[in-house]
Amino acid sequence: MEWIINMALKENKIIYRIDIIGEFKHINVIEDTQIIDEDTKEVKVGERFSNYILVPNQDISSQPTDVKAIANAVWTDEVKAAWAAHIAE
Repeated sequence: MEWIINMALKENKIIYRIDIIGEFKHINVIEDTQIIDEDTKEVKVGERFSNYILVPNQDISSQPTDVKAIANAVWTDEVKAAWAAHIAE
């Protein structure tokens, strides 16, 4: 007897944690990539973490709303100017 299982799986990335790092307020975004069964909503594979870092003056238009809000709060004009001066050295 042969069983055929047809599951609809979906990859879902969720923000696991957001850290603010150092004097220039780099933003470290840690994501958890989950594989979810769309029929049962059960997480089949989870805790596959990845991260990326954003720096002041970087384009954040494609970032999630939470990340944009944090960037707009911590990247003051002073922080952006200090970062620009630092990378110009």
